Amino acid sequence: MSAFFSKFFSKEKKDTLDRGLSTSKQGVLSKIARAIAGKNKVDEDFLDDLEEILITSDVGVDTTLAIIDRLKDRVNRDGYMGTDELNSLLAEEVQALLADADNTVSSPDFTLPEGARRPYVIMVVGVNGVGKTTTIGKLAAQYRNAGYNVMLGAADTFRAAAIEQLQEWADRSGASIVKQKLGADPASVAFDTLKSAQAKGNVDVVIVDTAGRLHNKKALMDELTKIRNVMSKVIPDTPDEVLLVLDGSTGQNAYEQAKQYTAATKVTGLVITKLDGTAKGGVVLGISHSLSIPVRYIGLGEKIEDLQVFRKEEFVKALFGQD
Repeated sequence: MSAFFSKFFSKEKKDTLDRGLSTSKQGVLSKIARAIAGKNKVDEDFLDDLEEILITSDVGVDTTLAIIDRLKDRVNRDGYMGTDELNSLLAEEVQALLADADNTVSSPDFTLPEGARRPYVIMVVGVNGVGKTTTIGKLAAQYRNAGYNVMLGAADTFRAAAIEQLQEWADRSGASIVKQKLGADPASVAFDTLKSAQAKGNVDVVIVDTAGRLHNKKALMDELTKIRNVMSKVIPDTPDEVLLVLDGSTGQNAYEQAKQYTAATKVTGLVITKLDGTAKGGVVLGISHSLSIPVRYIGLGEKIEDLQVFRKEEFVKALFGQD
C-alpha cells in the first residue's frame, strides 16, 4: 500500500468504495471478460468491442471516444499488449482524463481549504429525488465531526418534507438552521441565513438547500440565479461553492441535468449519489470529463460515512477491479 493511500484512504473507506461500486464493477468487468474471451492481445477488434462496453456502461460517447483514442495511441506507441494488462492500462488512461479534484471545498478529512474565509458558503442544487437534502445533512455531519460550526439554510420552501428533513439533520448533527414558513421566498431564506451567520460570528460553514428544480424549466432555473445574487449582496462573491447533486443510477438523464444546471448557474463541483446498487458508475467518468467539473463527493449508501470525498485514482481502480 502506497504512502498516499495509507495517509488519505483508510482500509475501511476502500472497503466501502469497493462494496458501493460492486454492481458497476461486476457489470463492466463481466462485459470486458466476455469481449476478451479467446483473445491474447489488445487489438483493433477488441477496441471496437470496448467502445461499445463503455458506452453501454454510461461512460458517455464523448468520453468513450477519448478513452479509445488514448488506448489506440498507447497501443501504437508501445505495441500490442496482452489482455491481462488491459485493466491496468484502462485505469491509467481513464484517470488521465478526469478533471482534477482540487479540494477547493474540502480536503480528504472534510476540512476547509487553508485560508478560507468564514463563513464558507456552499449552495446545493439538483432536481427532486437525487438525494440533495440527505447529502446536505451528511455534509453537515461530516463538517461537524471535523469540529466546525455549521449553519443550514432551508431555502427549499416548496416542500414541507424538505424543511422537516433538514431540521432533522440539523438536530442530528448539532448544526443550527434558518427556516421560514412553507412557500416563503427562497432568496429571502438564503438572505436571512447569511445574515444570521454573520450575526452569530462563529459560523464556519453555511450550506444552503434549494428547491429541486426541474432542469427544463427556465423560470425555476432563473430563481437559482436570484438566490445567488441575493447571497452575494450579504457576503460578496458568495457562494464559495455550488454543488450539483446528481443521481448516478439515472445514467444519461444525469448528463442532461448536469448540462442544464451548468448553463444556468456556476456549478463548481459535483456530488454523484446512489452509486451503490447500480451498474451505472461509469456516469461519474463521463460527466466529470465532458463538463470539466470536478466530482467532489460520491454517495455509496445510507450511512453518514458513505458520503465520501471523491479520489479519482481510487475510484477508477475500484471500478476496473484494481487492488
